[in-house]
Amino acid sequence: MLRVSNLKISINEDILVLKKLILKKLKIKEKDLIKYTIYKESIDARRGKIDFVYTVDVEVKNEDKLIKANIKDVIKLKETRYIGVQTGEVKLKHRPVIIGSGPAGLFAALLLAQRGYNPLLLERGLDVDQRTKDIYNFWTNRKFKNNSNVQFGEGGAGTFSDGKLTTRIKDIRCRKVLEELVNFGSPNEILYSHKPHVGTDILKGVVKNIRNEIIRLGGEVKFDAKVTDIEIENGEIKSVVVNDVEKIESEVIILAIGHSARDTYKMLNKRGVKIIQKPFAIGARIEHPQELINKSQYKEYYNHPRLGAADYRLIDHASNGRTAYTFCMCPGGTVIASASNEFEVVTNGMSEHARDQVNANSAFLVNVLPEDFGSDDPLAGVYFQEKYERLAYELGGKNYNAPAQLVGDFLNDKVSTSLGSIEPSYKPGIEFVDLRECLPEFVTTTMKESLISLDKRLNGFAMHDAVLTGVETRSSAPIRIVRDEETLESVNVKNLYPCGEGAGYAGGIVTAAVDGIKCAEKIIMKYSNI
Repeated sequence: MLRVSNLKISINEDILVLKKLILKKLKIKEKDLIKYTIYKESIDARRGKIDFVYTVDVEVKNEDKLIKANIKDVIKLKETRYIGVQTGEVKLKHRPVIIGSGPAGLFAALLLAQRGYNPLLLERGLDVDQRTKDIYNFWTNRKFKNNSNVQFGEGGAGTFSDGKLTTRIKDIRCRKVLEELVNFGSPNEILYSHKPHVGTDILKGVVKNIRNEIIRLGGEVKFDAKVTDIEIENGEIKSVVVNDVEKIESEVIILAIGHSARDTYKMLNKRGVKIIQKPFAIGARIEHPQELINKSQYKEYYNHPRLGAADYRLIDHASNGRTAYTFCMCPGGTVIASASNEFEVVTNGMSEHARDQVNANSAFLVNVLPEDFGSDDPLAGVYFQEKYERLAYELGGKNYNAPAQLVGDFLNDKVSTSLGSIEPSYKPGIEFVDLRECLPEFVTTTMKESLISLDKRLNGFAMHDAVLTGVETRSSAPIRIVRDEETLESVNVKNLYPCGEGAGYAGGIVTAAVDGIKCAEKIIMKYSNI
């Protein structure tokens, strides 16, 4: 198999042109081409025109001859399939337990089920169907449920997001994650899109299908099953306690709790599991008209039928040494209420697969360092987040309205009095405030400077009518549960595998899923299946 790169097709050309480009590049006739598949598709919008750029995997006759020809952008394809690890020999007395059904937990449980280990997956929240009802009830009627919200429930926080699958890590497991997602209902295009995404509407079905496959293979999934305590004996994990009453013994436990399981963090810290502080970021969601973003990125092609909603990724290093950046940009999406506890306001972004809503939104964040916490407590970052989420709740009116401000007024330290051309998408609603009252001074100062700077790179980013909705605090976990680099076990509790975003080892759906696979592999390599 050959991999052929840098095949360009104009935006106005048909995808069928790709076959002709392959034949021309390899200097072969159509009868010598056995088949080809798209490996990657990206968009080149530079130099005033737009091209689609493809990398394709090609099967041909006389492959060795073409390899010897040393054609530019053509290489022999190395093995790209995920190859599972060898099964260990130590006998397990109990089935493996996975805590949390976000990407890390789901993929850890899926791999263990595929290998015959009959895992038990514990999820503190509810199944995705009931969870969806509860979330929309919260957004519509302000009825909040602690165990069923955007942060907790089947699929984790990523289920109610844009479902972005971009990652910077180079790991063969990434391909396995994408292929499994397609197997369970994601669109095939995520296998080759340069910026793949699923959308929350499709993701809800995908996570349900994964759960059903885990069960079909002999695993078990329990909802409304919050781990409230753990038992450690002689430095080894022995059992977990669910809902304060049920004790479940296991020699191996994967801890994939997500970045909002603060009560679990506190329990682990109390039990002596080693936790350290970690940097993260806070800020607000910024909302623009999607058409403005499309025009800025695609110019005269902004409404071309082959182009979807445009996105952006921006970063600015401010004069005070802080960094402001956009994160989790949701084209054609909505700003959503994402609290995990009562009496707090947390924002996030969500898009469906079509990305067809009128607004675009993104987190606009500033980095926060451990020295900003003012304490050596391992959980100081958690308390830092909680402080500003509670302030946002109070400023919003103590009814889950979010504090908001027009960008133009934010830059001039004025409380907004009316909306401009943008209708904010956050539900239940917004309350105009001075965002300086619910964010640290160093954050708002940095945001102001960077808004002006970034507007020079994305025209309209600092438009007066753009809406800032606060607060965004859950960009990543504020802690790291320290683990051994080789075994992936907790450094002071054997057979406990901290995993994914909540443990401080991932930053998105794919990286979390890959981390779950890695932890499952460590168990497989050591133990025989039941």
